[in-house]
Amino acid sequence: MARLCYTTPMPHLRRCCSSSTSPPSRHWDPRPAFAAATERVRAGTLSPEDAHHLFDELLLQANPVPERSFNDFLAALARALSSAALRDGHSLALGIFNRVCREEAGPCVTPPTVCTYNILMDSCCRACHPNLGPAFFGRFLRTGLKADQIVAINLLKCLCHAKRKDEAVNMLLHRMSEFGCVPDAISYSIVLKSLCDDSRSQQALDLLQMVRKGGACSLDVVAYSTVIRSFFKEGEVRAMDKAKLVLQQMVDNGVRPNMYTCMELIHEQRVSPNVFTYAIVTAALCRMGRLSDAMDKLNEMIAMGLQPNKVVYHSLIQGFCTHGDLVKAKALVSEMMNKGIPRPNIVFFSSVINSLCKEGRVTEAHDIFDLAINIGERPNVITFSSLIDGYCLAGKMDKAFGVLDANTFEYFKENMCKRISRWK
Repeated sequence: MARLCYTTPMPHLRRCCSSSTSPPSRHWDPRPAFAAATERVRAGTLSPEDAHHLFDELLLQANPVPERSFNDFLAALARALSSAALRDGHSLALGIFNRVCREEAGPCVTPPTVCTYNILMDSCCRACHPNLGPAFFGRFLRTGLKADQIVAINLLKCLCHAKRKDEAVNMLLHRMSEFGCVPDAISYSIVLKSLCDDSRSQQALDLLQMVRKGGACSLDVVAYSTVIRSFFKEGEVRAMDKAKLVLQQMVDNGVRPNMYTCMELIHEQRVSPNVFTYAIVTAALCRMGRLSDAMDKLNEMIAMGLQPNKVVYHSLIQGFCTHGDLVKAKALVSEMMNKGIPRPNIVFFSSVINSLCKEGRVTEAHDIFDLAINIGERPNVITFSSLIDGYCLAGKMDKAFGVLDANTFEYFKENMCKRISRWK
């Protein structure tokens, strides 16, 4: 492998060490170099050539790289976003580890730990090489290390991504206990989703019933909903009966169905949700901050020929205002008005402004104040009071007076000035 000259960015990795081209000291501490390399990975400036060059330097050292430094470096590679310098950090992490395992590394790196193998097996899935995961697991077992829950979960992910579903089921039901690991809700959910994605919903249902009878763990609503959705997606015979069975298991196990579970059942029963159904679902999504999903519901109801009402739009506008996307909020206001639906009034905006000010988000509240004025709403006493109290609470008295100075609502000034004076 060609060595990089020191006019490349490589000196930044070793500025704590020698910057000459002479062999480094036998007492060179590799930790600063690996720490610098890890930071460059996170910044997106470390290339594969730099990484391998660092390894070349490592071979010349007497001091082994501590496991923490090496694991941090591998983890950074595995999580690195694609950049001009590094396109595929997952594959590079696997390549670096393979070099470590060769004899050429000798004692230069401390033996891999459980954490090291967890990083590698996760990288196998992310790098779209899931079949390498079981191979790393076999190497892991030969080291004599004891498997933990994360190792088992990463192995299940690799098997499922590699379409080795039967092996994943066998690992879940039998082999995990041999390694001293107890299958948990995450383990079962991974395998259940994989079976459903492979149109094996009946096997997923059988697995659900085994969990219920064995009492091994408690599954969450996502696991149950995945199986219900799979029955309907496959067009399974007696799909509704089987879905009701899963739903009953949910309730019996103390798991509350969520709105997605209910929507699956509603659609299958050919019961068309009405505007009120969508209004409830949209409001719930907006309260959870899931605005993209809420917009999907808006588009879905329009596609079904349902006309969104004021409640639906108000929920969306409040959601976007609260999360700082005023451009989208203003677009929704315009959409309402174009459809002949009355726009939100100042009472609505005052409520949003008041909530934001109480959370200390007074700058965002002022942006909504400006939005209300721009669309033609006239602030009232509550609007001014909320915004002024927010600035005063933040200790920004000049901005509190500025709220009045910037507007022409003279009849508010006297009362508002008295309000500000109480904060002094």
